[in-house]
Amino acid sequence: MLEICAIASGSNGNCYYIGNGEEAVLVDAGISRRQVLERMNKCGLDIRKVKAIFISHEHADHFRGVRVLSKKLEIPVYMTKKSWEKSWGPNRPDKVSLFSPGDVVNIGKFKVHTFLKNHDAAEPCSFRLEYEGKNVGVFTDIGKACDNVISHLAFCQALFLESNYDEDMLWNGPYPYYLKTRVASDFGHLSNTQACELLQSHHHPELKVVFLSHLSQENNRPDVAASAFEALSDKFQIKVTNRFAVGEVFRF
Repeated sequence: MLEICAIASGSNGNCYYIGNGEEAVLVDAGISRRQVLERMNKCGLDIRKVKAIFISHEHADHFRGVRVLSKKLEIPVYMTKKSWEKSWGPNRPDKVSLFSPGDVVNIGKFKVHTFLKNHDAAEPCSFRLEYEGKNVGVFTDIGKACDNVISHLAFCQALFLESNYDEDMLWNGPYPYYLKTRVASDFGHLSNTQACELLQSHHHPELKVVFLSHLSQENNRPDVAASAFEALSDKFQIKVTNRFAVGEVFRF
C-alpha cells in the first residue's frame, strides 16, 4: 500500500509525502521543520519512515526548510549540482547527495525517477516514485509540459499536479505585467486549463487520484480549479490541496 499527502502546497511552501509500509520520501521542504513535524503528526504519518528528501529546485518555497529538517531527521538531501550551486547558502543542508537529471535513485524499495522540466530555475526537476508497479508523480512548477513530463505522467496512478492559475484571474488581476508574463510563460507555471488538457491527453488508464497543487493565492481559488477539471471527475478523483494546512492522506 502507498500513502501520499500534501504536507504543504503553494507559493508559501511545498512539501509532499510518499510512503509505503516501511519507508517514505519527502519531495521538497519549503516550510519549517516544526511545521512539517506538526502536520505529519496531525494526520498520523510516521516521521521515522522518512529516509530522504528530494529537492525539485532552489526556489525558497521548495528549499527554505531543508537544512534544519534533514539535520533533525538525520537523512540525506538529493538535488542536482546546479540547484545546489544556485541555492542560498544558509539553507544548504549538511548532508547532500547529488544526482543528474534522468538518474533513477533507489531509496529502500522506492525507485525515484528524476527528470528535467521547464521552469525558471537552474536545473529544475520533477519526480516519479515507483513502488511495486505503482507510480506517484510530483509535477509542480512547470511552465510548459515537455516530453519528459508527458512520458512520466503516463505511468502514474496518483499525481500531485500543478494547477497554478486561472487565466482570466491572472490577466485581470493585481500582478504587474512582467510578473503575469513570467507566470504564463513556458518557464513559469501551468494554468488550470493547461493542466486539465495535459491530463485529458496523457493520463494513465488506471489513474486513481489527482491532487491539484501549487494553487496561486492571487490568481486562483480552490473552487475555480476544481471546476476546470469537472469533465474528468468521472474518470478519477480530483482533490485540491490547501496552501495553509496539511491535506488528507490518500491510500491505495
